[in-house]
Amino acid sequence: MDKKIFFPPLNEQMDLIKRGTSEIIPEEELVQKLEKSLKENKPLNIKLGCDPTRPDLHLGHSVVLRKLAQFQQLGHQAILIIGDFTGMIGDPSGRNSSRPPLSFEEARENGKSYFEQASKILDRVKTKIVHNSEWLGKMTFEDVIKLASKYTIARMLERDDFTKRYKGGIPISMHEILYPLAQAMDSVAIKSDVELGGTDQKFNLLVGRDIQREFGIAPQVILTMPLLVGTDGVEKMSKSLDNYIGINESPKEIYGKTLSIPDDLIYLYYVLTTDATNQELKQFGQELADKEVNPRNIKRSLARKLVEMYHSSEAALDAEAEFDNIFVKKGLPDEIEEFNVDPSIKELDILDLIVTVGFAPSKGEARRLVSQGGVTVDGEKIADIKEIIKLDGTKILKVGKRKFIKLICN
Repeated sequence: MDKKIFFPPLNEQMDLIKRGTSEIIPEEELVQKLEKSLKENKPLNIKLGCDPTRPDLHLGHSVVLRKLAQFQQLGHQAILIIGDFTGMIGDPSGRNSSRPPLSFEEARENGKSYFEQASKILDRVKTKIVHNSEWLGKMTFEDVIKLASKYTIARMLERDDFTKRYKGGIPISMHEILYPLAQAMDSVAIKSDVELGGTDQKFNLLVGRDIQREFGIAPQVILTMPLLVGTDGVEKMSKSLDNYIGINESPKEIYGKTLSIPDDLIYLYYVLTTDATNQELKQFGQELADKEVNPRNIKRSLARKLVEMYHSSEAALDAEAEFDNIFVKKGLPDEIEEFNVDPSIKELDILDLIVTVGFAPSKGEARRLVSQGGVTVDGEKIADIKEIIKLDGTKILKVGKRKFIKLICN
């Protein structure tokens, strides 16, 4: 006899599933699937495809992972698909260019790193891990041709990034056309009931729904999540744009970066990146709307919460104390990395110094940092990009808000 699974009532499930969600396509089918799940005491298969090209996860990635974790909390089966095969194909990035393919070994290794980090959010034991090379690697050329016959080029070009590239005369390779079909076969292989993804993945997810029908499988419901805006308040969170908060970063980095987000993103971050209760969210919303309340206090609470989630409550308090010491009391961090200057070097201009210690990848970037007024030596702001720094004794170089280094000069 199958073990009885506890599922919350339908309305409770839908309340949690809809929290922070952009779209459910179609919602009525999800309700039907959940009703059937309750009636048969059988969990739904919830699919999330893992992109193995980005092994370092940030809060932007956590948004959809947290939704998968919520389905786990409701009693459903979370299935994380490591795209070791599709990673070798490469996929358009959404920036009008093709993402470079990985080797099989790189895709597998990145997949391991992805799951290790994702385990900070998902229930490690209850998550089913599969690699799509298990079925895609077995397909023959005949199988691929038959699969390709089930979809049209006209439909494929409805994808936004394909459309832009086609109109702009930017090449689209045939292997990129095959990518959504390969991803759709993942849904066929695991008989996905619900597939999760960001709003930028909507087209690919819908292709999976169509291809499941072609194979006689009940089509999956699509659930898309918003793309989290980064700390700059403009672009979606991305490591390449340096507007990210990494879930593996140190407590002080998570805390400090969280305090740098614009005030108008505080509530959205609470909804998408934490498990604050509905009552707490209501309270935060009211406080943020009250002009008498300083939003910085609510942001500090958010920063502590995020550090607690990925480290500990003790680490959160320590990170806050250190932040206050540096930025409120204008002190220095308790621990500062040291850099031993070559004894033969007696002076350097500020741009060379910044590059030498690794605080900027180029003199051009160092020039920008100085021009923005974010560089000090022993507390003195450096305004001149040609400033010569005498390297004697011990000096503290600060670049930006959180980068400190102690120069040991002999």
